[in-house]
Amino acid sequence: MALSNFFIAGGIVMIPLLALSILALALVMERIVFWAQVTQKQDQVIQEALSLYQRSTRAAFQKLEQHGNLPMARIFLAALELDQPTPEEFRLALESAAQAEIPLLKRFSTVFDTVISVSPLLGLLGTVLGLIQSFASLRIGDLASTETAAVTSGIGEALVSTAAGLVVAIATLLFANMFRGLYQRQIALIQEYGGQMELLYRRRYERGGMSYAPTQRT
Repeated sequence: MALSNFFIAGGIVMIPLLALSILALALVMERIVFWAQVTQKQDQVIQEALSLYQRSTRAAFQKLEQHGNLPMARIFLAALELDQPTPEEFRLALESAAQAEIPLLKRFSTVFDTVISVSPLLGLLGTVLGLIQSFASLRIGDLASTETAAVTSGIGEALVSTAAGLVVAIATLLFANMFRGLYQRQIALIQEYGGQMELLYRRRYERGGMSYAPTQRT
């Protein structure tokens, strides 16, 4: 079956299904680019920043500033920008910045859930409408005639919308689960690296060292 014929056979619900598939594809591509950037660069940048912080707060701050597009770098910068905070204030700054990054990490998850839920229902609706149309064209006296073949063909075409809805939902579900796994891993890393940064700051604070604040730059 040609693609155009396949689309026509699915009926009117193929229009919203096509729109949902295009929307899902665009958002999936955006998330792939985002997570590729985060997973390829962030671990190395944060580990280097933690190592630098033990020797020079200024060097660590500058390293993080160079990668301000990374979520964890922004979290650390929010705490390091404070002017001589107490360990408790430093911890609260890390936690607040981490909470602010969560919507970005979970971006489009609601849209993906909507596509996954709505697509099969639209496909089922298309099938029901197709069946209604097929049986409406069947006359009682034509059960043994060629009209029966036409009805059978119509039923087969009506199932196209269900298949299309399932394809859209399944494909979106696979990517949504992948992004959900990346999000959960990112939250775990934020907690791990945030704890390391807080520990380093507490040690520096107890030794009488001062946190580097942007206002102190020359």
